[in-house]
Amino acid sequence: MAGIVFSESSGINDSVFGKSQQPIRLFVENQVEAFEEKSALEDIFMMAESKNFSEKLTGLTSMNGFQPTGEGGAYPQDEMQEGFEKVLEHVTWKDSFTVTQEMVEDSKTIDLRSKPYAFVSGYHRTREQFGAALLAGGISGTSIKFRGMKFSTACADGKKLFAHNHAAKVKGDVQSNLFQDEFSADALAAMECKMQDFRDDNGQVLAIAPDTIIIPNDWKLKKDLFAALGADKDPNTANNGFNYTFGRFHIVTWQYLNQFIDGKDKPWIMLDSDYNKEYGGAVWLDRIKLAVKSYVDENTDNNIWKGRSRFIAGFNDWRAFAVGGIASDTNATKLIETTA
Repeated sequence: MAGIVFSESSGINDSVFGKSQQPIRLFVENQVEAFEEKSALEDIFMMAESKNFSEKLTGLTSMNGFQPTGEGGAYPQDEMQEGFEKVLEHVTWKDSFTVTQEMVEDSKTIDLRSKPYAFVSGYHRTREQFGAALLAGGISGTSIKFRGMKFSTACADGKKLFAHNHAAKVKGDVQSNLFQDEFSADALAAMECKMQDFRDDNGQVLAIAPDTIIIPNDWKLKKDLFAALGADKDPNTANNGFNYTFGRFHIVTWQYLNQFIDGKDKPWIMLDSDYNKEYGGAVWLDRIKLAVKSYVDENTDNNIWKGRSRFIAGFNDWRAFAVGGIASDTNATKLIETTA
């Protein structure tokens, strides 16, 4: 959710801080825009605004489909059921910084720029780290602790985002979107096929079409990924056969993932961005934009700047995602079964 909201504070313009207000405000606005352009959140989460205290996420199963009736036959009654549900409750996030009277009196330009920069970068870093912590946490468990507060990484079915035992609400086999295989061209092809065969809560094929790959900032993983996807010819064949994965995936290298993943793992995450947006796989809800206000503290004569925002994120439908390269989870299944 782009934008920032400033509230006007009476008396500021008439004080010693008057001349610093607009430059600081302009600097904050410019930095917000710059950070939003570099954010990876919109590539990974379905971004939406919310006007409620919390939001309930759910889905509907598919219908059984058309039935042959013969000439003059009656219309069969089809049905759909509500799937699993997930509730996301908004959380308030706050921060502040101080501009002293002495900074303004002595024209401390560096301080007047660095403080609002640190304030805005801290806000956007928090959003990126929170999203990365959730995504990485969805590999290891059903909850994480972030900045001292507990957050769910479970989907609507109660399982962690990446699990080997996602069950159907109505009918169908248990499914896995958690795999051991390290990245390779073969593993990429196998995972794509596996996702294309994901079934809904009524056991129906969803025809998922993964189009995005998310990786941490790992040089070898990055090298292998671009080697597999970056050429229109297959480097593994002597006759230089066609590489059918060429140009078909958007690559997101998310450095914020690095600090939250298990050291044994080199995760590579496949995502169907269209399914994610249509069915709410990973959901980010913004309730209140970053709201900034400033005032003079009568006790210290300092100019206090405060920022407040409300947002939450979480997972609803696991079928938008699959992950490979997870050696730390003994339940992770294999995409490619090796033979002795």
